[in-house]
Amino acid sequence: MTPDYLLIGHMTADLTPDGRVPGGTVSYATRTAAAFGLRVALLTSAAVGDPLLNTLMPVADVLSLPAAETTTYENIYTPAGRVQYVRGVAAPIGAADLPPRFLGAPLVHLAPIADEIDPQIAHSFRESTVLLTLQGWLRRWDGDGRVHFKRWYDHDVLQSIDIVVFSEEDILESPQMEREFAGSVKHLFVTRAEKGGTYYHDGKAIDYTTPQVEMVNPTGAGDVFAASLLASLPPLNGDVRAVIGVAARLGATSVTRYLLDGAPTPDEVQAALAEARERASS
Repeated sequence: MTPDYLLIGHMTADLTPDGRVPGGTVSYATRTAAAFGLRVALLTSAAVGDPLLNTLMPVADVLSLPAAETTTYENIYTPAGRVQYVRGVAAPIGAADLPPRFLGAPLVHLAPIADEIDPQIAHSFRESTVLLTLQGWLRRWDGDGRVHFKRWYDHDVLQSIDIVVFSEEDILESPQMEREFAGSVKHLFVTRAEKGGTYYHDGKAIDYTTPQVEMVNPTGAGDVFAASLLASLPPLNGDVRAVIGVAARLGATSVTRYLLDGAPTPDEVQAALAEARERASS
């Protein structure tokens, strides 16, 4: 069956004091899109038989390309800030890996986390609304696995992408990318944590706010925000201002809970949609 919402990207194993836990944009975005009542599919890659894949099965039609290892991240916190390491990388994902049943998905979310997706895959979805969460194309790592910034920009690929989302933190080493992307894609969202963010429509900037909440854990908030943007478009008839309100609310709610528990519930989604509709009609 053709999905309503297709995700492409690696599920990750994140190393924590409590052991391996599922992570990566797709782990948060599958749950978010499913909470909107959408049929969700995921094209990913992981070690054959990795039990973390089972956490995705209840919410998505999962196609996992076999790999020798699962993409694995370790975060080490120092007085100077976070140091991130890649401890393993699963198989690359390209257009040839797409099954026919996925090609007609109306909503497509490209979610690279470790530079695993061939950017040319964007051209496979001519009739879809395609959203890109950029962070995974901005990463490289050295021989020890330590993650470093990698600049990415491809004008041709961006012509096949409707919406780009990234955090201001993703481009700290190349802040001019904000202006560059704003002039290249129809819809760009630059998130700024509790400060809200900036929405660029055809290069014109519009700042937006986010609800102020007590933070428990920020992991995944940007992924919930991005998935909520895309999933909100059909029920809100493409009203981008209303969509931003839903995404900002659900993204803020996500930081009040721990890790994957931050993904919204169906009731939270319906409440956010109802509030957005009420504001749009007033």
